[in-house]
Amino acid sequence: MGKASILLEFWEFLKVRKKFWLLPIVTVLALLGALLVLAQGSAVAPFIYTLF
Repeated sequence: MGKASILLEFWEFLKVRKKFWLLPIVTVLALLGALLVLAQGSAVAPFIYTLF
């Protein structure tokens, strides 16, 4: 089971259950997670961690 199939299954869940309000929440959480992972080893990390 690949990442694409998980995204497709999530999209089908949103369409069938009419829960499109979950999409912005999941998107923001994914972007914050990616930001923390990418900034972990950089000089920007102390400034990002002060936001939280």
